[in-house]
Amino acid sequence: SFYEELLSHGILKPLTAPIEGMVVKEGSCNYVAPQGMSSVVKYYLKQSAGADVFYEQHVTCISLRDGKWEVSRKMGPPEQFDVVVLTMPVPQILQLQGDIVNIINGSQRQQLESASYSSRYALGLFYEAGTQIDVPWAAQYITDNPCIRFISIDNKKRNIESPEIGPSVVVHTTVTFGSEHLDSDPAEVQQLILNHLERIVPSLPKPASIKCQKWRYSQVTKPVPNCLGQMILHTQPLLICGGDGFTFSNFSGCIDSAMSLAEAVKSHL
Repeated sequence: SFYEELLSHGILKPLTAPIEGMVVKEGSCNYVAPQGMSSVVKYYLKQSAGADVFYEQHVTCISLRDGKWEVSRKMGPPEQFDVVVLTMPVPQILQLQGDIVNIINGSQRQQLESASYSSRYALGLFYEAGTQIDVPWAAQYITDNPCIRFISIDNKKRNIESPEIGPSVVVHTTVTFGSEHLDSDPAEVQQLILNHLERIVPSLPKPASIKCQKWRYSQVTKPVPNCLGQMILHTQPLLICGGDGFTFSNFSGCIDSAMSLAEAVKSHL
């Protein structure tokens, strides 16, 4: 029903662009978000009947104060909440300071510590409007390169080619490359990826700008065991965690956890 709703509003569309080297599982269906994955999040925030959303709030500490949760962040004063839901990568939950450190009991900590993630880099190449990228595919999985795993001509993959908007290319590295260069100098990593990219697609024109992004917690390789989408850390007031670290790393995994979280929060209200 989630997919049907998003398809009916044009937030998702069936993937029709040619993807080389993609393993297609029998019975599975692939979709693309023409306006980017953030459009999915924005759609649901719009449904939330006026939720106030604050971005770039780096939470550092969660403590109990007078029957509420006091949440501290890197910038700005602490705030108090009746319910706190954490959906960041599991290792970042374990890095939080304050009463939460003692609230997570021994067996829960063991479960949380056993979750693992792959790490990789993503490189974005952005071009001026009208630039032609002459390749026969919209995206390609690479199997024989030590650095690059996936290349996408993003506007072509999303089927939104336009003369007014310049094309962009997205490159994902292999998991091995990501873990080997996790703490390397970003400028050096960017150059390494560009060198490999030039060998794979020598016809690529020079981009107008480049962005290199380290993705320390990319995909869940091993979710938190024995948890059905969420884990309650404290009941009164409610402190609960979830996300793909408790299921698996794709949209369906996120929905499964979200449904599980919503049920748990609803029963505590």
